[in-house]
Amino acid sequence: MARLLLILALVATAFWVYTIVDCAVQPATRHRGVSKPAWMVIVILLPVLGGILWFVIGRGRAGGPALRRAPDDDPEFLGGLSDRARAEQDERIRRLEEELAQLDSEGEDPRDSRPAPKPDGDDPGGKPGDDDTRGQRGAVG
Repeated sequence: MARLLLILALVATAFWVYTIVDCAVQPATRHRGVSKPAWMVIVILLPVLGGILWFVIGRGRAGGPALRRAPDDDPEFLGGLSDRARAEQDERIRRLEEELAQLDSEGEDPRDSRPAPKPDGDDPGGKPGDDDTRGQRGAVG
């Protein structure tokens, strides 16, 4: 019987020390119920009962219940996303405006260098196949 009491006293002391250390190293934001110094007093003055109370009531979760959100529910994430998207869009617009200004400064479009079509519809500068009747002069259409 004495050995059992000695083992229980050793386990209770180890639990008490572990509870004191755990309570002391936790940030103040993870203490629920009362403040961190009050929990330290409870754990030290009530060795086993204080430790049980600490683990059941006082010790909060690492992230807290409402701190973990899905990205579409997190206003900070959505705000950062809209800022990034807006910055990317502004950059894209700036590049397009630079390209447009460069094209305007070059003058006419080199693709429009062919002569204007004649009034009778015979376009010597056109590509073959532009006119369905090319090569069919005299054919009745």
